[in-house]
Amino acid sequence: MENVSGMVSWRARNDMITPANTSDNRLLAKARLPRMMFDYFDGGAFSEQTLRENTADFQNLHFRQRVMRDVSSASAATQILGQNASLPFALAPVGLAGMLAQRGEVQAARAAQKGGVPFCLSTVSICSLEEVAEATDAANWFQLYVLKDRSYSEALLNRAHKAGYSTLVFTVDLPRLGVRYRDVRNGMNGGLSPWGKIQKLSDLLSHPLWLWDVAIKGKPLTFGNLADAVPSGRNPEDFKAWVDRQFDASVTWKDLDWVRQHWPGKLVIKGIMDPDDARSAVDVGADGIVVSNHGGRQLDGAPSTISALPGIVDAVSGKTEILFDGGVHSGQDIVRALCLGANACLVGRAWAYALAAGGEEAVSRMLENFRYEVELTLALLGKNSVEQLTPDDLI
Repeated sequence: MENVSGMVSWRARNDMITPANTSDNRLLAKARLPRMMFDYFDGGAFSEQTLRENTADFQNLHFRQRVMRDVSSASAATQILGQNASLPFALAPVGLAGMLAQRGEVQAARAAQKGGVPFCLSTVSICSLEEVAEATDAANWFQLYVLKDRSYSEALLNRAHKAGYSTLVFTVDLPRLGVRYRDVRNGMNGGLSPWGKIQKLSDLLSHPLWLWDVAIKGKPLTFGNLADAVPSGRNPEDFKAWVDRQFDASVTWKDLDWVRQHWPGKLVIKGIMDPDDARSAVDVGADGIVVSNHGGRQLDGAPSTISALPGIVDAVSGKTEILFDGGVHSGQDIVRALCLGANACLVGRAWAYALAAGGEEAVSRMLENFRYEVELTLALLGKNSVEQLTPDDLI
């Protein structure tokens, strides 16, 4: 098994001198990671229809190319929630990113700071709020799930504020955990037979570079933000069991009052797919929303986020900041979303693939690639800034 995996990795790396795009980083990540790890980040809910359409529906949006315009000052720089950014996107919260590379969230946060974009830390990160804050000087963001244990949620908010996090991304589309067939098949959800455990062990052992870099040198492999909640936890499986029991299906818009009472910074509500829900988010005073279907990992059969975006823009544009995620694999995808009215994007899988493929350096290279793609596309549309983009730039 080791030789087979090593040969795949060797071929993947030697067929390309340098990865050029997200697809290349995905290929390298697939070669480097154990199957259960890769499938956890790469997969979606049920048949993965929504996951596929998140990406595919971008290809139906064509650009209106314009020429003979002065685009010598074309720049991707903008502001996101009042924060200067060199690009119109932030690194989205990705759970367990520390399983992709040694202290993965720290590496990604450092790359984000160098690249001039916000980094959002997941509740279920391997690295803690404090560890990431100590590694950077940036005003990072923190993502919080709706937990039944309100006292622990309050403690997390206090820790985030004390550590200098500026923005809370409150995820509302997870009253229950979605069914992800890949996680069942590859043993991520546990419940394995003796033979299944042997297969899982064989998969891990066939990826020695990952074992050395992450499983050994990357310890502790615990959910850093939840160490106090699960004091006996020694591995991600121990913490996952606690988290799965904590998702609160009783939460309503009224609970946002509680969040506001305990969070003094910017508040962004993530998981909006309907114009009426967008209006409700405005009514509770959200500083921003994220048009998101959880990367196709929750309700399979929901529309792609890019197809849902125009209706939400019509409902709340100018009343709150509209962020967008789902299927964003390039700078051109970002430009498409901004043409349809998004103020900025969140990018998740793209930076996760890059992190797995080559750590902090690869994430920095991804950011630079995205910058060039955004600015090139702006120039070919006859624009000098992302604020100039409109639906008329698409045909």
